[in-house]
Amino acid sequence: MDQLEQFASDNYSGICPEVLEYTLNANHGDALAYGNDRWTQKASDQFRELFETDCEVFFVFNGTAANSLSLASLCQSYHSVICHEIAHIETDECGAPEFASNGSKLLLGKGEQGKLTPDSIEAIVNKRSDIHYPKPKAISLTQPTELGTLYTLEELAAIRAIADQYTLKIHMDGARFANAVAAIGKTPAELTWKTGVDVLCFGGTKNGMALGEAIVFFDRTLAEDFAYRCKQAGQLASKMRFIAAPFLGLLETGVWLRNAHHANACAAYLEERLMAIDGISLMFPRQVNSVFVQMPEFVIQTLRQNHWQFYTFIGVGGARFMCSWDTTRDRIDALVRDIEGAIASRLQTV
Repeated sequence: MDQLEQFASDNYSGICPEVLEYTLNANHGDALAYGNDRWTQKASDQFRELFETDCEVFFVFNGTAANSLSLASLCQSYHSVICHEIAHIETDECGAPEFASNGSKLLLGKGEQGKLTPDSIEAIVNKRSDIHYPKPKAISLTQPTELGTLYTLEELAAIRAIADQYTLKIHMDGARFANAVAAIGKTPAELTWKTGVDVLCFGGTKNGMALGEAIVFFDRTLAEDFAYRCKQAGQLASKMRFIAAPFLGLLETGVWLRNAHHANACAAYLEERLMAIDGISLMFPRQVNSVFVQMPEFVIQTLRQNHWQFYTFIGVGGARFMCSWDTTRDRIDALVRDIEGAIASRLQTV
């Protein structure tokens, strides 16, 4: 079969070897169902060790469920969640957060480079306080953001301060949390509960797993009856060990962070190659494993004709190239050659 030519998403990548090995090991013999197996217990304990705290851990099939169910645990139906206007929960989850919470409304804030600010949060909170408007109850942050940028520790602390002022909980969408840890160089604890995050959705699918996300409650009181919420939503896997064991493969071996470092380094190399081409410019700072560039529309069309897969959801001439754990420099070089070829061909016809 021909190789898929893609820089569309780390969702497209296969299963990394360590995850596959742990999955096969979990397949030996029978095990207790519904998360009562030793694999699920060991993976949960591994998360507690990683985050240096006695957190509650739940495993679900995908990121939409992780975000939606965790937000539903923070809100009643008459509450609202403050998020950035391009947050994944707003643009890419088909109303699932509202559905899971029986109606909690998303209130959209602005901010440069895809990041909410204390001022934008405060403006939303103070916009209205009457009973006819859904009461703000939670803040949702995406780390890294949808534009591949990062909240610093200082920015997270400032948001926690405004959250405390208005009694708001903080949810973090960490579908690519590993890439953020690799880029910032701080501990998972420092990037979450130590700066006031109440619940984190820790991504597995984008970091070498076939499926599966972990929901980590640092405020354990928020996890009361959460297992029932997962069951009701169809997210309680009967053979839970086949979600937990892959996570154990990521965490116990340390490959969760090595995969992220590799993906980030590939994106840095891609950025370097692209910035050497006249007519290509960065749209946003490259901080993790994605490169957002502005380039001529004819280049985009040529890449499409050459069967390259990538996203162009960010406006005319904008393209996102995403690297993953299995990206290679050879594939990056092939992409860059096609871009250079398209530009050279156009110059010859002018």
